[in-house]
Amino acid sequence: MKRSRVSLTALVCAGLLSFGCQQSPQQDTTAGSSSLLGPEQLVTEFLQAVRAGDDDKAGGLLTPLARKKTSEMEMVVAPPGSETAKFKVLSSENVGEDVHVSSDWTDLDTDGRPHTDRIVWIVRKNAEGWRIAGMSTRVFADQEPIVLNFEDPADMLRKQQQAEDEIARRDKQPGPTDRSSEVPSGTVR
Repeated sequence: MKRSRVSLTALVCAGLLSFGCQQSPQQDTTAGSSSLLGPEQLVTEFLQAVRAGDDDKAGGLLTPLARKKTSEMEMVVAPPGSETAKFKVLSSENVGEDVHVSSDWTDLDTDGRPHTDRIVWIVRKNAEGWRIAGMSTRVFADQEPIVLNFEDPADMLRKQQQAEDEIARRDKQPGPTDRSSEVPSGTVR
């Protein structure tokens, strides 16, 4: 069955959400080994799965609620794989009961030049161990970062639409535009 991807480039590494056939909630296909991982190691495993295009493994590393809610909306929280992508997990910080894990995701832009996005992954501990509940990234240099709660897909879609609308608005403004904080039409970073 054909699946279309909704691009959210820097909102999640290069196009986070896909829509497709109704699927049963993704199971934690990494049970066992991933239940022993700390937050930084979990993000490393998630980003390796994303880079490889392994939607099932990436989805299995989300919180159970995120897996359930995204499945109900026929969404997969993983961008298309990319052989040219590289990532680096930088640091982590306790924020309440969550841990925020910073990372850099570098891939080639539409002109073939490397482009790096800073993404902060929101990691939460539950019965399965540490799991990813969401992420945040700065889409526009002059605005606050956008926080995507994977446990609330409807809100993620609203935020994506707002970012796409802002890109369109900025593209219509006369004069030079700071394109360093924007990506080609239809994508948000």
